[in-house]
Amino acid sequence: MAVGARSGRDEGEERPDGIQRDAEREAREAEEAEDGAEEHPQRSFWKELPLLIGIALLLALLIKTFLVQAFSIPSDSMQNTLQRGDRVLVDKLTPWFGSEPERGEVVVFHDPASWLAGEPTPEPNFLQTILSKIGLMPSADEKDLIKRVIAIGGDTVECKKGGPVVVNGKPLDEPYVFPGNTPCDDAPFGPLTVPKGKIWVMGDHRQNSQDSRYHMQDSTQGFVPVDKVVGRAVVVAWPVTRWSTLPVPDTFDQPGLGDQAAAKALGAGPAALGLAGAVPVVLWRRRRLTGATTGR
Repeated sequence: MAVGARSGRDEGEERPDGIQRDAEREAREAEEAEDGAEEHPQRSFWKELPLLIGIALLLALLIKTFLVQAFSIPSDSMQNTLQRGDRVLVDKLTPWFGSEPERGEVVVFHDPASWLAGEPTPEPNFLQTILSKIGLMPSADEKDLIKRVIAIGGDTVECKKGGPVVVNGKPLDEPYVFPGNTPCDDAPFGPLTVPKGKIWVMGDHRQNSQDSRYHMQDSTQGFVPVDKVVGRAVVVAWPVTRWSTLPVPDTFDQPGLGDQAAAKALGAGPAALGLAGAVPVVLWRRRRLTGATTGR
């Protein structure tokens, strides 16, 4: 006769081999994790701070070089659109994809032929020098100018005393010109045909701007080579009370002035091709990573 019969498993019954091995492996992994934590203690914030600062500075330098950079407005030649001391952000990425300046854009460009000869260069302090090198402040050493593009390669441009600026036979309505100024009475010009690969630029403060009109006797003949253009100014970033965008005025979209839409599409073509080429690479990489994960 069975006495004290039990239901279920005896306490001394051994576990199956698979469960035993899993338990031992988990115990070993827990011990190794504890040992690793003791051997590699978490680094303090202050030890990691220099690394974080270094990464931030490197990113700022890359952004300055390839994407966007801040520039300071040193004169009154673009009033009232831009005031002396304003900081503008300049798009440097678009030209990398083959886009060229368009009519109406405000652009920053390197001095093409000593246009700034005799102009004083402000002396930056130590902090400004450091910040300018990483792109957080504009550089005081660079000889750059900022003007509005009035005509591009292939355009015919002229301005007679008492009249408006005329591009390809179309008079421009220029609400951005400084109040009280005339379009060009101080320096009439033209008609001129802008060579391919060049632009004709003028300041918005017409009677206080040494622009293309005043350099027609120079080696540039007043034209700015496209390869001298740093990029398009897109935003007034400082001071915050003057924050604004810098769109192309409607007068440059009038019918018959030029195929502006086609030119913009042409400029966007390389970027679209680059994006189209990048998509298959991204998809291939995702498939590869997914396959590696599920193939374990």
